[in-house]
Amino acid sequence: MRRSTHRASRDGYHPIRVSIEFFPPKTDEMEKILWNSIERLAPLQPSFVSVTYGAGGSTRERTHNTVARMVRETGLKPAAHLTCVDASREEIDAVVQSYWDAGVRHIVALRGDPAEGVGHAYRPHPEGYASTAELVEGIKRIGAFKVSVSAYPEKHPEASSLDADIDALKAKVDAGADQAITQFFFENEIYLRYLEKVRAAGITIPIIPGILPVQNFKQAANFARRTGASVPYWLAARFEGLEDDVETRRLVAGAVAAEQVLDLVDEGVNDFHFYSMNRSDLVYAICHLLGLRAQAPKLAAAKAAA
Repeated sequence: MRRSTHRASRDGYHPIRVSIEFFPPKTDEMEKILWNSIERLAPLQPSFVSVTYGAGGSTRERTHNTVARMVRETGLKPAAHLTCVDASREEIDAVVQSYWDAGVRHIVALRGDPAEGVGHAYRPHPEGYASTAELVEGIKRIGAFKVSVSAYPEKHPEASSLDADIDALKAKVDAGADQAITQFFFENEIYLRYLEKVRAAGITIPIIPGILPVQNFKQAANFARRTGASVPYWLAARFEGLEDDVETRRLVAGAVAAEQVLDLVDEGVNDFHFYSMNRSDLVYAICHLLGLRAQAPKLAAAKAAA
Protein backbone atom coordinates (compact mmCIF):
# COMPACT_ATOMS: atom_id res chain seq x y z
CA MET A 1 0.00 0.00 0.00
CA ARG A 2 1.41 3.39 -0.95
CA ARG A 3 1.30 5.89 1.87
CA SER A 4 1.39 9.64 1.40
CA THR A 5 2.44 12.40 3.78
CA HIS A 6 -0.40 14.54 2.41
CA ARG A 7 -4.11 13.81 2.53
CA ALA A 8 -6.26 14.68 -0.45
CA SER A 9 -9.64 16.32 0.01
CA ARG A 10 -12.02 18.55 -1.92
CA ASP A 11 -10.07 21.50 -0.51
CA GLY A 12 -6.65 20.29 -1.67
CA TYR A 13 -3.86 18.66 0.32
CA HIS A 14 -3.17 18.68 4.02
CA PRO A 15 0.43 18.36 5.21
CA ILE A 16 1.38 16.37 8.27
CA ARG A 17 2.07 18.49 11.35
CA VAL A 18 3.70 17.32 14.56
CA SER A 19 4.16 18.76 18.02
CA ILE A 20 6.43 17.38 20.72
CA GLU A 21 6.18 17.30 24.50
CA PHE A 22 9.15 17.54 26.86
CA PHE A 23 9.42 17.68 30.64
CA PRO A 24 11.66 20.09 32.56
CA PRO A 25 14.98 18.59 33.75
CA LYS A 26 15.66 17.91 37.43
CA THR A 27 19.43 17.39 37.22
CA ASP A 28 22.36 18.59 35.12
CA GLU A 29 22.46 15.24 33.32
CA MET A 30 18.75 15.44 32.52
CA GLU A 31 19.29 19.01 31.31
CA LYS A 32 21.91 17.72 28.87
CA ILE A 33 19.61 14.94 27.61
CA LEU A 34 16.75 17.42 27.14
CA TRP A 35 18.76 19.91 25.10
CA ASN A 36 20.37 17.17 23.02
CA SER A 37 16.83 16.04 22.17
CA ILE A 38 15.76 19.58 21.35
CA GLU A 39 18.76 20.04 19.06
CA ARG A 40 17.94 16.76 17.32
CA LEU A 41 14.24 17.52 16.81
CA ALA A 42 14.26 21.28 16.22
CA PRO A 43 15.26 20.99 12.52
CA LEU A 44 12.01 19.08 11.88
CA GLN A 45 10.24 22.38 12.64
CA PRO A 46 7.39 21.05 14.81
CA SER A 47 4.30 23.23 14.93
CA PHE A 48 4.97 23.70 18.66
CA VAL A 49 6.76 22.05 21.56
CA SER A 50 5.26 21.84 25.03
CA VAL A 51 6.90 21.66 28.44
CA THR A 52 5.08 19.87 31.24
CA TYR A 53 4.29 20.83 34.82
CA GLY A 54 4.89 18.50 37.77
CA ALA A 55 2.17 17.34 40.15
CA GLY A 56 1.02 20.18 42.37
CA GLY A 57 2.95 22.67 40.25
CA SER A 58 6.19 21.20 41.62
CA THR A 59 8.22 22.10 38.52
CA ARG A 60 6.78 25.58 37.96
CA GLU A 61 10.13 27.38 38.00
CA ARG A 62 11.91 24.75 35.90
CA THR A 63 9.08 24.77 33.37
CA HIS A 64 9.28 28.55 33.09
CA ASN A 65 13.06 28.50 32.74
CA THR A 66 12.98 25.81 30.05
CA VAL A 67 10.28 27.59 28.04
CA ALA A 68 12.01 30.97 28.37
CA ARG A 69 15.29 29.45 27.16
CA MET A 70 13.51 27.95 24.16
CA VAL A 71 12.21 31.41 23.26
CA ARG A 72 15.67 32.97 23.64
CA GLU A 73 17.82 30.32 21.98
CA THR A 74 15.72 28.47 19.42
CA GLY A 75 13.32 29.03 16.58
CA LEU A 76 10.79 26.72 18.21
CA LYS A 77 7.32 27.79 19.31
CA PRO A 78 7.05 26.68 22.94
CA ALA A 79 3.80 26.03 24.80
CA ALA A 80 3.98 26.09 28.59
CA HIS A 81 1.85 23.73 30.67
CA LEU A 82 -0.05 25.42 33.48
CA THR A 83 -2.25 23.90 36.19
CA CYS A 84 -4.71 25.09 38.82
CA VAL A 85 -3.18 23.08 41.67
CA ASP A 86 -2.06 24.66 44.96
CA ALA A 87 -2.01 28.24 43.70
CA SER A 88 -4.28 31.26 44.01
CA ARG A 89 -5.67 33.06 41.00
CA GLU A 90 -3.28 35.91 41.72
CA GLU A 91 -0.29 33.55 41.66
CA ILE A 92 -1.41 31.82 38.47
CA ASP A 93 -2.17 35.13 36.76
CA ALA A 94 1.35 36.29 37.61
CA VAL A 95 2.78 33.16 35.96
CA VAL A 96 0.64 33.74 32.87
CA GLN A 97 1.79 37.36 32.67
CA SER A 98 5.42 36.28 33.04
CA TYR A 99 5.00 33.93 30.08
CA TRP A 100 3.54 36.73 28.00
CA ASP A 101 6.43 39.00 28.97
CA ALA A 102 8.90 36.24 28.01
CA GLY A 103 7.38 35.99 24.52
CA VAL A 104 5.35 32.82 25.04
CA ARG A 105 2.04 32.87 23.20
CA HIS A 106 0.73 29.34 23.75
CA ILE A 107 -0.32 27.69 27.02
CA VAL A 108 -1.50 24.13 27.67
CA ALA A 109 -4.13 24.62 30.38
CA LEU A 110 -4.75 21.69 32.73
CA ARG A 111 -6.51 21.18 36.02
CA GLY A 112 -3.50 19.19 37.20
CA ASP A 113 -2.98 16.26 39.54
CA PRO A 114 -3.03 16.73 43.31
CA ALA A 115 0.35 17.32 44.93
CA GLU A 116 -0.07 13.90 46.60
CA GLY A 117 -0.27 12.30 43.14
CA VAL A 118 -2.82 10.49 40.98
CA GLY A 119 -5.50 8.68 42.99
CA HIS A 120 -5.83 11.31 45.70
CA ALA A 121 -8.85 13.61 45.80
CA TYR A 122 -8.48 16.90 43.96
CA ARG A 123 -9.06 19.92 46.19
CA PRO A 124 -9.22 23.34 44.51
CA HIS A 125 -7.22 26.09 46.14
CA PRO A 126 -9.70 28.24 48.11
CA GLU A 127 -8.60 31.33 46.18
CA GLY A 128 -7.70 29.56 42.95
CA TYR A 129 -9.25 28.42 39.70
CA ALA A 130 -11.56 25.51 40.42
CA SER A 131 -11.47 23.95 36.96
CA THR A 132 -9.66 23.97 33.65
CA ALA A 133 -12.51 25.94 32.10
CA GLU A 134 -12.03 28.72 34.68
CA LEU A 135 -8.27 28.62 34.04
CA VAL A 136 -8.81 28.98 30.29
CA GLU A 137 -11.00 32.03 30.86
CA GLY A 138 -8.35 33.53 33.13
CA ILE A 139 -5.57 33.00 30.59
CA LYS A 140 -7.62 34.58 27.81
CA ARG A 141 -8.32 37.63 29.97
CA ILE A 142 -4.61 38.28 30.40
CA GLY A 143 -3.45 37.92 26.81
CA ALA A 144 -4.25 36.65 23.34
CA PHE A 145 -2.74 33.24 24.03
CA LYS A 146 -3.45 30.14 22.02
CA VAL A 147 -4.78 27.68 24.61
CA SER A 148 -4.62 23.90 24.34
CA VAL A 149 -6.48 21.62 26.74
CA SER A 150 -6.52 17.90 27.42
CA ALA A 151 -8.93 15.29 26.08
CA TYR A 152 -9.37 11.69 27.20
CA PRO A 153 -10.44 9.08 24.61
CA GLU A 154 -10.93 6.55 27.43
CA LYS A 155 -12.25 9.25 29.82
CA HIS A 156 -10.44 10.94 32.67
CA PRO A 157 -9.92 8.51 35.57
CA GLU A 158 -12.10 10.68 37.81
CA ALA A 159 -14.95 11.16 35.32
CA SER A 160 -18.19 9.29 35.98
CA SER A 161 -18.59 8.44 32.30
CA LEU A 162 -17.19 9.24 28.88
CA ASP A 163 -20.21 11.43 28.16
CA ALA A 164 -19.58 13.42 31.35
CA ASP A 165 -15.95 13.83 30.35
CA ILE A 166 -16.98 15.12 26.91
CA ASP A 167 -19.25 17.62 28.67
CA ALA A 168 -16.18 18.80 30.61
CA LEU A 169 -14.29 19.19 27.33
CA LYS A 170 -17.16 21.24 25.91
CA ALA A 171 -16.98 23.55 28.95
CA LYS A 172 -13.29 24.12 28.20
CA VAL A 173 -14.10 24.89 24.58
CA ASP A 174 -16.88 27.28 25.59
CA ALA A 175 -14.34 29.03 27.85
CA GLY A 176 -12.08 29.68 24.87
CA ALA A 177 -9.89 26.61 24.31
CA ASP A 178 -8.46 26.56 20.78
CA GLN A 179 -7.51 22.90 20.50
CA ALA A 180 -7.27 19.71 22.54
CA ILE A 181 -4.48 17.15 22.87
CA THR A 182 -5.50 13.63 23.83
CA GLN A 183 -4.12 11.35 26.46
CA PHE A 184 -2.06 8.67 24.71
CA PHE A 185 -3.75 5.52 23.47
CA PHE A 186 -2.52 2.37 21.75
CA GLU A 187 -5.63 1.28 19.84
CA ASN A 188 -6.48 3.71 17.05
CA GLU A 189 -10.14 2.71 17.10
CA ILE A 190 -10.38 4.22 20.58
CA TYR A 191 -9.35 7.63 19.25
CA LEU A 192 -11.51 7.41 16.12
CA ARG A 193 -14.65 6.45 18.10
CA TYR A 194 -13.93 9.23 20.57
CA LEU A 195 -13.55 11.75 17.76
CA GLU A 196 -16.96 10.74 16.39
CA LYS A 197 -18.58 11.25 19.81
CA VAL A 198 -16.85 14.61 20.29
CA ARG A 199 -18.03 15.87 16.91
CA ALA A 200 -21.55 14.58 17.61
CA ALA A 201 -21.50 16.69 20.79
CA GLY A 202 -20.89 19.81 18.69
CA ILE A 203 -17.20 20.22 19.53
CA THR A 204 -15.36 21.40 16.43
CA ILE A 205 -11.87 22.36 17.64
CA PRO A 206 -8.91 20.21 16.54
CA ILE A 207 -8.49 17.07 18.68
CA ILE A 208 -4.83 16.17 18.26
CA PRO A 209 -3.97 12.53 19.03
CA GLY A 210 -1.30 12.10 21.69
CA ILE A 211 1.19 9.38 20.78
CA LEU A 212 3.52 7.71 23.29
CA PRO A 213 6.42 5.92 21.59
CA VAL A 214 7.17 3.06 23.99
CA GLN A 215 10.74 3.51 25.16
CA ASN A 216 10.27 1.03 28.02
CA PHE A 217 7.19 -1.20 28.05
CA LYS A 218 7.04 -1.72 31.82
CA GLN A 219 7.25 2.00 32.50
CA ALA A 220 4.69 2.77 29.79
CA ALA A 221 2.27 0.18 31.19
CA ASN A 222 2.60 1.64 34.70
CA PHE A 223 2.05 5.14 33.32
CA ALA A 224 -1.03 3.92 31.45
CA ARG A 225 -2.53 2.40 34.59
CA ARG A 226 -2.15 5.70 36.45
CA THR A 227 -3.75 7.73 33.66
CA GLY A 228 -6.60 5.40 32.72
CA ALA A 229 -5.21 4.36 29.32
CA SER A 230 -5.67 0.71 28.40
CA VAL A 231 -2.77 -1.52 27.37
CA PRO A 232 -3.90 -4.11 24.82
CA TYR A 233 -2.74 -7.71 25.06
CA TRP A 234 -1.07 -7.61 21.65
CA LEU A 235 1.18 -4.75 22.77
CA ALA A 236 2.36 -6.65 25.84
CA ALA A 237 2.99 -9.70 23.64
CA ARG A 238 5.22 -7.75 21.28
CA PHE A 239 7.56 -6.78 24.11
CA GLU A 240 7.42 -10.12 25.92
CA GLY A 241 10.86 -11.57 26.64
CA LEU A 242 12.73 -8.37 25.72
CA GLU A 243 13.30 -7.03 29.23
CA ASP A 244 17.07 -7.46 28.92
CA ASP A 245 17.37 -6.96 25.16
CA VAL A 246 17.56 -3.21 24.71
CA GLU A 247 18.40 -3.21 21.00
CA THR A 248 15.55 -5.50 19.93
CA ARG A 249 13.16 -3.62 22.23
CA ARG A 250 14.10 -0.39 20.49
CA LEU A 251 13.43 -1.89 17.06
CA VAL A 252 10.06 -3.26 18.18
CA ALA A 253 9.14 0.09 19.74
CA GLY A 254 9.87 1.86 16.46
CA ALA A 255 7.80 -0.62 14.48
CA VAL A 256 4.82 -0.35 16.87
CA ALA A 257 4.82 3.46 16.86
CA ALA A 258 5.28 3.66 13.09
CA GLU A 259 2.37 1.29 12.53
CA GLN A 260 0.13 3.37 14.76
CA VAL A 261 0.85 6.76 13.20
CA LEU A 262 0.81 5.55 9.60
CA ASP A 263 -2.55 3.85 10.15
CA LEU A 264 -3.89 7.13 11.53
CA VAL A 265 -2.58 8.96 8.44
CA ASP A 266 -4.58 6.50 6.36
CA GLU A 267 -7.64 7.50 8.44
CA GLY A 268 -7.10 11.16 7.52
CA VAL A 269 -5.25 12.33 10.62
CA ASN A 270 -2.82 15.16 9.87
CA ASP A 271 -1.69 16.31 13.33
CA PHE A 272 0.21 14.32 15.93
CA HIS A 273 1.48 15.21 19.41
CA PHE A 274 4.38 13.07 20.59
CA TYR A 275 5.13 12.44 24.25
CA SER A 276 8.90 12.30 23.81
CA MET A 277 9.96 11.53 27.40
CA ASN A 278 12.91 13.80 26.51
CA ARG A 279 14.28 11.14 24.13
CA SER A 280 14.59 12.03 20.47
CA ASP A 281 15.51 8.91 18.50
CA LEU A 282 12.10 7.25 18.22
CA VAL A 283 10.26 10.52 17.62
CA TYR A 284 12.75 11.54 14.94
CA ALA A 285 12.38 8.18 13.17
CA ILE A 286 8.57 8.36 13.25
CA CYS A 287 8.64 11.91 11.88
CA HIS A 288 10.91 10.72 9.07
CA LEU A 289 8.39 8.00 8.19
CA LEU A 290 5.67 10.67 8.16
CA GLY A 291 7.65 12.51 5.50
CA LEU A 292 9.16 15.27 7.62
CA ARG A 293 12.74 16.22 6.82
CA ALA A 294 15.25 18.33 8.70
CA GLN A 295 15.30 21.95 7.59
CA ALA A 296 17.88 24.64 8.31
CA PRO A 297 18.91 24.16 11.95
CA LYS A 298 17.23 27.15 13.55
CA LEU A 299 18.67 26.26 16.93
CA ALA A 300 22.28 26.60 15.79
CA ALA A 301 21.52 29.80 13.92
CA ALA A 302 19.88 31.35 16.98
CA LYS A 303 22.83 30.41 19.17
CA ALA A 304 25.32 31.83 16.68
CA ALA A 305 23.44 35.13 16.59
CA ALA A 306 23.25 35.37 20.39
